Amino acid sequence: MTLEARVMELESRMAFQDDTLQALNDVLVEQARVVDRLQSQMAELLKRYEEMVGQYEAGEDEPPPPHY
Repeated sequence: MTLEARVMELESRMAFQDDTLQALNDVLVEQARVVDRLQSQMAELLKRYEEMVGQYEAGEDEPPPPHY
């Protein structure tokens, strides 16, 4: 194998690796966006849950209706 052929092979591999790294980076960035969105949704759900639990616990302090 000549030096020129070896250099061309290495350049070809490097270009392929660059493309692969860029594709992996794109996927990673998208996954980070998804994780951020899911964390926001989870925080909102926890907030709603705590509000509902607070309302439920506050409702238990009331005396039962007279027909009990």
